[in-house]
Amino acid sequence: MRLYSRKQVLVLTVAFSFLALLVGTLLAAFVLIPDAVARQVISLPAAPVPAVSVTPIQFTSTGTTLGTGNLMSDELNNTQIYDRANKAVVYVTTVSTVSSWFYQPVAQEGTGSGVVIDQQGHVLTNNHVVSGADSIRVTLADGTIADAKVVGSDRENDLAVLQFNARGKTLTTIPIGDSSTLKVGMKVLAIGNPFGLDRTLTTGIISGLARPLQTEDGFMIRETIQTDAAINPGNSGGPLLNSHGELIGINTAIKSPSGGSAGVGFAIPVNTAKPIADELIAYGVIKRGAIDIQGIDLFPQLVDYFNLPVQKGVLVNVAGASAQSAGIRGGDKNRAVRAGRQVIYGGGDIIMEINGMPITQMTDVYSALADTKPGEIATVKVNRGGVNRTLSVKLIEDSSQNQ
Repeated sequence: MRLYSRKQVLVLTVAFSFLALLVGTLLAAFVLIPDAVARQVISLPAAPVPAVSVTPIQFTSTGTTLGTGNLMSDELNNTQIYDRANKAVVYVTTVSTVSSWFYQPVAQEGTGSGVVIDQQGHVLTNNHVVSGADSIRVTLADGTIADAKVVGSDRENDLAVLQFNARGKTLTTIPIGDSSTLKVGMKVLAIGNPFGLDRTLTTGIISGLARPLQTEDGFMIRETIQTDAAINPGNSGGPLLNSHGELIGINTAIKSPSGGSAGVGFAIPVNTAKPIADELIAYGVIKRGAIDIQGIDLFPQLVDYFNLPVQKGVLVNVAGASAQSAGIRGGDKNRAVRAGRQVIYGGGDIIMEINGMPITQMTDVYSALADTKPGEIATVKVNRGGVNRTLSVKLIEDSSQNQ
């Protein structure tokens, strides 16, 4: 064991005290420095934020309703046309008798639209709206409900004229426009009763012109107006208007797999509808020219059975007196074949053209003669035994397509 002198002990004590003081100071410094830094960081002033000038939106009430002076020009045009034209639109409701699954008579209701065209209560609508109806009623814009009757109809153009008793009312009608002046892109408005929602307005443009359209009865309307204005079930028979509020068409059909509006609607041009309406009011029927034949559309089995020289056309099964006098030959009753309930005779002429229009089915015959009158001469091209012949046929009056 080593022994230290008193002097050495004193020196060592002082040295250890100094060393302890130094270490304590250093430890205090390390402990205090972070706290001081923290206080310094926390006490830093926030960065200045640039001032932004915000103007609050002021909502004020004038205590008045929006007047026409506040409408855009197109809105004003729409509202003015609708305010007047909707008064000339009627809501058509029908009741028809159909058979149930058990062959029991059942009442079936239908709806559509129509346009008042004169002060005598005549209404122009579609034939398919009222076809087969046992009873028809029209509802006017003022809520008046009146029974109506069919004055006459034209199945070929899907048009019909109704009449109701106006009972002294002054009726609103729509000015008649000119559908020959229409251009693709023009604005149109449609008013009708889609899905029973009476007096509905839709707008759009003319999307196409001279569109062929096949009716529910199989007839081909050669020229219709195509529009993207929404047309739905119940719009049929309602007016299609131009931006002057003039009647330019009768809304007739939509093209849609789902049955709802798909942006492709069709209207019968007013230049087609107006003369038909006038004739139906005057005579109850359309006095249209016809060829007195009973025709059969060619089909592959028929072509093969009779070994016919052409694949398309209308076989003359029976020729009437007028057709025979023009040289048209009907079938030979000794060459008969039964197709279902129908008896077809071979050896008759096959109609290929009428007035330059190709004929592939009987509806084409009606379409080719749509603008003709009884007594006029039609040029008919037929194929007989593989040889084409051109005949001049005097037309007779035919009302068989009218109801």
